[in-house]
Amino acid sequence: MPYIRIKAYPKDEDTKKKVVEEINDIFLKYWGCPQEALCISLEEVEPEKWNESVREVEILPNKEKMMIFDGKKQY
Repeated sequence: MPYIRIKAYPKDEDTKKKVVEEINDIFLKYWGCPQEALCISLEEVEPEKWNESVREVEILPNKEKMMIFDGKKQY
């Protein structure tokens, strides 16, 4: 706890590592969990496959759980 699953368009390794490190640090700071409790995955999805494999099957069916949806805060 917590498990953070990121799906995004492909990026270079350096960018991916920097993003994951920032997310890691934010969760340690604000969530109050120990490092050993944190799991973060990053899966790259090609832009042409985004709608069919992510948006339609993961985002839209869970719209009510989105904290930010299509760039807009839902809180």
